Amino acid sequence: MSQTVDRALSILPLLAEGPADLGQVADRLGVHKSTALRLLRTLHEHGFVYRQSDQRYRLGARLFALAQEAMENLDIREIAHPHLVRLNETCGHTVHLAVHEEGEVLYIDKVDSRYPVRMYSRIGKPVAITVAAVAKLLLADLPEPERRAVAEKLDYPLYTARSTPNADAFLRELAKVREQGWATDLGGHEESINCVAAPVRGADGRVVAAMSVSAPNVVVTSDELLALLPLVRRTADAISGEYSGRTPVKDPA
Repeated sequence: MSQTVDRALSILPLLAEGPADLGQVADRLGVHKSTALRLLRTLHEHGFVYRQSDQRYRLGARLFALAQEAMENLDIREIAHPHLVRLNETCGHTVHLAVHEEGEVLYIDKVDSRYPVRMYSRIGKPVAITVAAVAKLLLADLPEPERRAVAEKLDYPLYTARSTPNADAFLRELAKVREQGWATDLGGHEESINCVAAPVRGADGRVVAAMSVSAPNVVVTSDELLALLPLVRRTADAISGEYSGRTPVKDPA
C-alpha cells in the first residue's frame, strides 16, 4: 500500500512540469503502463489529475483548490491567533475562530476562558450549524441561491426552545445577519451558553472566517455579553485588515 501511495504521489510533481501521456508517466515511475493507468484513474476520480482531449494528463483543479484552501486556513489561523489571545485576555471568555469547509463549519482555533466553567468545544469539531453564531455569519455570506439550497438540505434539531426550527426561519435569520454584519447564539444550542460573533473578511470583502466570544450565563448575562460586541467587531476588523493586506486596524487592548 505504501508503495502504491508513493507512486501515486510521484505523479504529481511530474505533471507539475506540464502535461504528460501515459507512456511518460509509466517511464518516470518505472512501471508498466497498466499500473500507471490504475494510478492515474484513481487520481482522476479524486480530481487530482485531469485527462485532456489529447489523452495527456495534467494536474486537476481539485489539487489547486485544496492547496488554496489549506493556505488560506493556515494563514487566517496564524494571523488571527494573537488577536484572539488579546481579546481573551481583555474579556476573559472563550474565543473561537471558525471556517466553512465541505458543507460544515469547523472551529480552527480556540482560546479557553479563564473562568472555572468552560466550554467543551474542540478545534476541528463541526459546530451546530443551524444555531451557532459563527455558522450564521459564514452561511449568510453565500449568494442567495446557494444560501437557500444549503438551508433546505439541513436538518433542524431542537437543541433548546430557542433553536432554529426550520429552513424558513433559518433563512430569515441569515438575512438579518447579512444585513447587520454580526450574529448571536443566545441559548440556541445550550440553554446556558450565549455567544456573539463577527466576520473576518478577505480583500474582496467576502467572509473567510468568523470569530466569536462565548460564555455561560452563570458568568455573564446575555446582555453583558452583547455589550462586548463592539470589542469583538473591532478585533474581527483588525484580523480582516491584516489578513487582506490592508493597513491593520489597531487591536483593542
